[in-house]
Amino acid sequence: MIIGLTGGIASGKSTVSAMFVRKGAALVDADVIAREVMLPGHPVLAAAVQAFGERILQPDDSLDRAVLGEIVFRDPEALKTLNNLTHPAIRRQIKDRMYTLEQEDPQRLVIVDIPLLYESELDSLFDQIIVVYVPRRVQLARLMERNGMKLEQAEDRLRSQMDIELKRRKASHVIDNSGNLEATERQVAGLWDKLGLL
Repeated sequence: MIIGLTGGIASGKSTVSAMFVRKGAALVDADVIAREVMLPGHPVLAAAVQAFGERILQPDDSLDRAVLGEIVFRDPEALKTLNNLTHPAIRRQIKDRMYTLEQEDPQRLVIVDIPLLYESELDSLFDQIIVVYVPRRVQLARLMERNGMKLEQAEDRLRSQMDIELKRRKASHVIDNSGNLEATERQVAGLWDKLGLL
């Protein structure tokens, strides 16, 4: 069984994914794949440098994520350009990895963690989607604390994604991660049982 997992920035998707993995699920992490396509020597990074200039590179030719983030999260057109460069390669890798894992063990749950699942119109790949939910005010507070951002920067990041309330309404299953870890663990265990996983 393959299930998509998404949520908003700073909602705790990685925390919830890790809980499923501890219960025996396999994980395909779109963030890991997104970092891989932006490694030195990868054609996607080369295309991004062509689009945004050498300023997005560190002295060792690796990507300067902070610089690229400042460019794309303030300019919707720049974000669209970046997504058009990266998403096809990321999408191919996600599909390859999730179907390979499914073939290796058809009984095992495969969780595919995709932050921009709805925004990238990848929901059609999955019969069921889990949304990791926290209210917007919690997202903002966590994002500012975690990334050392000012309120305006955090709001720019949130505006670049679909509203968390809309994601929650579209979900097959919701894990509310606004409480403590034990509460989240209970919800994950309950969903595991509901899906009939061993």
